[in-house]
Amino acid sequence: MPDATPASTYRERAAAFSAEERRLARISWRFSLGRGALFFGFAATLLTIIFRASLGEASLWLLAGGWLVAFLLVLPWHDRIVQRQRRAAALRNLNEEALRRLARDWDELPIPRVPEDLTGDHRARDLDLFGRASMLQLLGTAHTPAGRLRLAGWLLRPAEPAEIALRQEAVAELAPEVDFRQQLEVRTRPMEGAPPDVEPFLRWAEGEPWLLKRPGLVWLTRLLPPVTVTFVLAAFLTPFPASPAWLMIAVSFVLMYRFGERLEGTFNRIEARERELRTYAEAMELAVSRGSSSPALQGIGATLATEGRPAHAWMALLDSRIGIADARRNPILRLPIELLFLWDFHALFLLERWQQAVGKQTRGWLEALGELEALSAFAGLRHDNPDWAFPTVASAEDRFAARSLGHPLIREDRRVPNDVEVGPPGSFLLVTGSNMSGKSTLLRAIGLNAVLAQAGGPVCAAALRMPPVELATSILVEDSLAGGVSFFMAELLRIRGVVEAADRTRAEGRVLLYLLDEILRGTNSSERQVAVRRVLLHLLRSGAIGAVSSHDLQVAEIPELRAASRPVHFQETLHPGGETAMTFDYKMHPGVATTTNALKLMELVGLAPEDLDV
Repeated sequence: MPDATPASTYRERAAAFSAEERRLARISWRFSLGRGALFFGFAATLLTIIFRASLGEASLWLLAGGWLVAFLLVLPWHDRIVQRQRRAAALRNLNEEALRRLARDWDELPIPRVPEDLTGDHRARDLDLFGRASMLQLLGTAHTPAGRLRLAGWLLRPAEPAEIALRQEAVAELAPEVDFRQQLEVRTRPMEGAPPDVEPFLRWAEGEPWLLKRPGLVWLTRLLPPVTVTFVLAAFLTPFPASPAWLMIAVSFVLMYRFGERLEGTFNRIEARERELRTYAEAMELAVSRGSSSPALQGIGATLATEGRPAHAWMALLDSRIGIADARRNPILRLPIELLFLWDFHALFLLERWQQAVGKQTRGWLEALGELEALSAFAGLRHDNPDWAFPTVASAEDRFAARSLGHPLIREDRRVPNDVEVGPPGSFLLVTGSNMSGKSTLLRAIGLNAVLAQAGGPVCAAALRMPPVELATSILVEDSLAGGVSFFMAELLRIRGVVEAADRTRAEGRVLLYLLDEILRGTNSSERQVAVRRVLLHLLRSGAIGAVSSHDLQVAEIPELRAASRPVHFQETLHPGGETAMTFDYKMHPGVATTTNALKLMELVGLAPEDLDV
């Protein structure tokens, strides 16, 4: 339906998958009853044979065998029904989750995990990139470790304009393909709890085989088992002496003792990802099943569709060979199969054959799947917000110019858009206004949309043009009792980082976009004006563009800054005697703020002037 909204699409899909889930549950229940009946028939027939002492009645044995065969034949059919039921339930859940994502119901949405070295970036905290009520939580449809890492990396590290254009094209192609994106997500969702570190497995896959480089040991472990089994059978079934059999078993034991630790270490590195291999295979198979017109998606498909055998087939083959190695986990069978067949050596031989054939391509496969997940996450954002625009990021631009810019993490019915322009170099946007009026939200909206623009996604705006920028922020500053750093010192250190970034980007011929919220509020008014003047003049001379919010209205009157500042403000409306004493429209107005509300807010929380000893 061309007029369908994202919300209606998700509701319809959730209802359809819920109905399918219930239908399959009824079928599964009938299968369960049938399995029970078949097993009961098998058990009843056996009891009849036993109690009637009819061990010689072939008809009863045939009947019991028939019950058992029928029971075993039904098992895989039932398993397929159960798997389809679980898949329908997972798809229903994804659509319900998408509705919660539209509503920005943060408490009901999973929080993606990212490595600590990424969460420590202060820009991530300033702009709510990670954690609860964050951009990554809004984009939270990437579940493999590579996908989560790729998506987080794109949010922190801006791409070049050419790469941004390629990503935008791929995102636009994937946006309407809701079913494909959800099928990809439902296949990778089991990876949500997977350890993010796949390096041990990749180091093995990319390394050199150990056993294959020892052909003498390979031939010994191939020839020894049939000789051992022959001597053992001869000792049991013929008068042949048992000493040769014991000698062969002793040789096998020595080999196990000599190389057991190395074998065990190799198996542990591989089996650490065992549960994920089938998931990777299913997701990769889906990825190569669709044709693509965008170069980025074609590149992913080419990486996964390797010559001779596609990546998903190789991953499935690895999964099956790990299944062969799993026989060693049986505590009862472990010792006999090792002493008779040297099972671990044969399992390692098969795994190393796989390693030698395609091991060095494995990292590329995982990264390609992770890139597809990241593009799919941005495509979901595009689908859910059809009025958001793809920005223009080009070196020819000299300013951040947006029409109807909004904060992407605020729900649509509460979001208030504004036309915003930051730049050109030699100027800065000065944002003033009373408490709670929207100054910090505007700075975060600028920063978050700059992040989205340079990650290749859509932006929360009707239009946006900007140059490639490096982002520097000082918004959420905290002191450190453990580190012995006061609030003012923490703020100074953050400002120093912004100034150093401006100098570095100027030397590299790039542009810095800085966002400073309540700059240097940790000191007194007179010193703050001097310090603010020095910092802003340095940033202006470096060619950086940026926005600064401040309660200090005197900043706009500093002579050296007056010509460079582009003052805007937010305001509030007082309602004396009304049910709501104060409201905000969050609309940006030209000029410096003309009102303050600190004393009024004190009264609203019960701190009336007559109650204070002033």
